[in-house]
Amino acid sequence: MALFLNIDTAVKNASLCLSENEAIIACTENTATTTHASWINDAIRDLFTTNQLSLNDLDAVAVSNGPGSYTGLRIGLATAKGLCFALNKPLICLNTLQVMANSVKAEATDLICPVIDARRMEIYTAVYKKDLTTVSSPQALVADEHSFEELLKGHSLLFTGNAVEKLQPVIKHSNAVFSTAPYSAANMPFLTIKHFREQQFADLSYVEPFYLKAVHFNKN
Repeated sequence: MALFLNIDTAVKNASLCLSENEAIIACTENTATTTHASWINDAIRDLFTTNQLSLNDLDAVAVSNGPGSYTGLRIGLATAKGLCFALNKPLICLNTLQVMANSVKAEATDLICPVIDARRMEIYTAVYKKDLTTVSSPQALVADEHSFEELLKGHSLLFTGNAVEKLQPVIKHSNAVFSTAPYSAANMPFLTIKHFREQQFADLSYVEPFYLKAVHFNKN
């Protein structure tokens, strides 16, 4: 049996999940978006202490690595990399959109389309089958009434994520279904154990957040 710490700070809420193989041991969440950096290390310590486990018991650390909030992604990956360097454990980087698709696969009848709010009418999105294989690779696009129209002609498309409210007034096709189900690090273990068994590990020296769009930092 393998023990994992799953970290998600990619969108609004931050969450942690301890899992043994695919089974969830315990989870915790922070809903105050601006405090993720100060919350996460104490939350990890408390999670292990409460469950009478040691960080040294870990077999790997998994992080939801984007796309998503630039600041959130940096917090999550920096935390995960720090633990992996200190403990000499492998790092697993998961695509946030795929994690979101995994959270609703039980309610999907056909295709799943996770959508992350990227401000204004722009979204980060991808399309997956119920088995989480990729139909349309992650991309950033400006959503309008024509978005996804080719797929919607022949498929039921389940939209999920924090951009659903933005899309509902725009996409009126009868094959469009909208889910408001939340996702968290508790939806990561299914993918974490798959990556672990296939030894899909990130290179600690070179891995960066999957921003999807170019990052422009303020030089002032």
